[in-house]
Amino acid sequence: MKHILLVEDDFDYASILKQYLQFSGFKVTWAKNGQEALLSFPSGQPDICILDVMMPQMDGFTLAEKIVEDYPETPFVFLTAKSLQEDKIKGLKLGADDYIVKPFEVEELILRVGNILKRYQKREGKIFLENKFEIGNYTFDSQNYLLKNEIITHRITEKEAQLIGFLYANRNKVVKREEILRNIWGNEDFFSGRSMDVFISRLRKYFREDSNITITSVRGLGFEFKINN
Repeated sequence: MKHILLVEDDFDYASILKQYLQFSGFKVTWAKNGQEALLSFPSGQPDICILDVMMPQMDGFTLAEKIVEDYPETPFVFLTAKSLQEDKIKGLKLGADDYIVKPFEVEELILRVGNILKRYQKREGKIFLENKFEIGNYTFDSQNYLLKNEIITHRITEKEAQLIGFLYANRNKVVKREEILRNIWGNEDFFSGRSMDVFISRLRKYFREDSNITITSVRGLGFEFKINN
């Protein structure tokens, strides 16, 4: 039974969502705000989080930042009453696996959550070439989600680690966008494509201290992770 952490301050709305999710076979822990959600993590880390964006005390974006910092391997989905593009981009930058605008059909939420969990299960079966290896001037520790050099240490998310591992395994050749999306995101839809672009931008920032490493966009095809010896 997969465990969902539902963080929603609206009592009636949360009660309905919780019941539907439980009827669909999930174990659900309901937190009424961000602080309560963080307190629940040590005693029972969830398989996925569903986070309302607009909450008192601590909004969903701030909560997501704290989750990514301490539990980078946990996927999360945002629920919001706003459909502003800048909010969607902000959610993507934080590493959200999906962004659902209210009102929505509960069946749609359940399907999306199920698809995300399936993708993460597939990734758990994938193994990097090694747990720790050198990429240019960097040391990449996939098991502990660390990318570091002599200057700085980056604590990365699971998805960032998966993307680095995949690009490194296919280094010095052009990898098609759809191939990356299928292997890391599990599908090729618009949302996943935008999310991938955000993650590629973040990796470029991580590797900018080494001029011998570049992630080049190849128009109409994909990306090349190039390491000059």
